[in-house]
Amino acid sequence: MNTTPPPVVILTGLSGAGKSTALNVFEDLGFFCVDGLPASIIPSLVTLFSGEKRSRYRGLALGMDLRQLDFLEQWTIASQELTLLGVIPQILFVEAADSVLVRRYATTRRPHPLEVAESGLEQAIAKERAILLPVREKADLIIDTSEYSVHDLRRIMQDRWNFLEDENSGFKVHIISFGFKYGVPAEADIVLDLRFLPNPYFNEKLRPFSGKDLDVAQYVLKEPFAQEFVTKLQDFLAFLLPLYAQEGRYRLTIALGCTGGRHRSVAIAELIFRFLRQKAFSVSLEHRHLERD
Repeated sequence: MNTTPPPVVILTGLSGAGKSTALNVFEDLGFFCVDGLPASIIPSLVTLFSGEKRSRYRGLALGMDLRQLDFLEQWTIASQELTLLGVIPQILFVEAADSVLVRRYATTRRPHPLEVAESGLEQAIAKERAILLPVREKADLIIDTSEYSVHDLRRIMQDRWNFLEDENSGFKVHIISFGFKYGVPAEADIVLDLRFLPNPYFNEKLRPFSGKDLDVAQYVLKEPFAQEFVTKLQDFLAFLLPLYAQEGRYRLTIALGCTGGRHRSVAIAELIFRFLRQKAFSVSLEHRHLERD
């Protein structure tokens, strides 16, 4: 019998942001999944799962329920108990813009779990954000689902699982390429504007391709100043990221933007992703607007 603690993924976030869809993805990946779980029950479930069922499933994926009044206190106690069991849960936090959440609730016509007669939906969303802020700050991965359909979220989740799977704990870096004309990623900690670099869009032969293609990447870096920028950016990140890790940060999201999010930002994001991998950072990469027109 395998009595070692199972891998544990905690799925939480804003109501209406896609937690149930994310949980379904983990079920497809071979996890034993439970939704709507009070935080206080998690250590007991992990202990029970360490027995016979451990070999039947890849791990536990638990949707955490914030509707209990003492949610934050219970989660703090549960985290401490999990540590004593030798379990460091990986926290996946899903969120979305307020306007998107309001629209989703209007479509489904379901009440928000914190909505009461004295206050409306927007107040309930704001209250939920405040309650979950301490959990969000400790999350290993944050996914903003504002621009995702259910199918997009499923694809992103499957791509991102490798990011969560890399390490049980430690500092994680997430790189996003994006287009400014579609908006800056809300979860970004650092935003870099790459619109000063040579733009392949104005080259008719290169326009149909993306920054993942070698010819486009070479075009973006063809000027000496572009190459010097990359060298300085690499030096900057090699200096900065360990300092964030020493301060106890769980993750850092770096967003690299150009006009449309297809050429320059993608090329530099790919390059920085490879550089950080070589430096042994736990790093993931997302091209948010690569497929946009």
